[in-house]
Amino acid sequence: MEPNKTALLVVDVQQALVDARPWKTERLLKTITALQADFRAHSRSVIFVRHDDGPGTSLAYGSAGWQVAREVSPARGEKIFDKTYNSAFLHTGLDNYLKRLGVGTLAIVGLQTEYCIDATVKSAFERGYRVLLPAGGISTFRNGRLPARKINLFFYKNIWQGRYGDVLSLSGILKEVRS
Repeated sequence: MEPNKTALLVVDVQQALVDARPWKTERLLKTITALQADFRAHSRSVIFVRHDDGPGTSLAYGSAGWQVAREVSPARGEKIFDKTYNSAFLHTGLDNYLKRLGVGTLAIVGLQTEYCIDATVKSAFERGYRVLLPAGGISTFRNGRLPARKINLFFYKNIWQGRYGDVLSLSGILKEVRS
């Protein structure tokens, strides 16, 4: 792996989830599209992950809600991995694909903070990837009594930062990727 070769991993930004309006939806989409534009302009890989929650759910394989959200849709030729577990790495072939590309750093964005993003961040870290987490590029929904804002802040500051990855502003991520 080349630590300086970076890919953007867009996790579970699917139509049903975006339509349900996660916390700070507009900021989430703006951050992701800005990163996509920069990565594409500099010929860096943009990779997508979709979650299949099973038949009868809003994220059922092949359903309209399961598709990558229109606002962040893949460009021609960009790879999409489908998963049935929280981690984007478990039984998907993602790790082998990244190794073939020589990627050593992942900028991870998407949904949902406490589920698939957390599992993917930790799985990436355990596989030796450097993880970059853009503030504003990850979101979730209220979970029981916990508001989405508190969930996001808790994971950014208390779980990921300095342990599993680097939490940076959008401009900080772009600076890191370009250096």
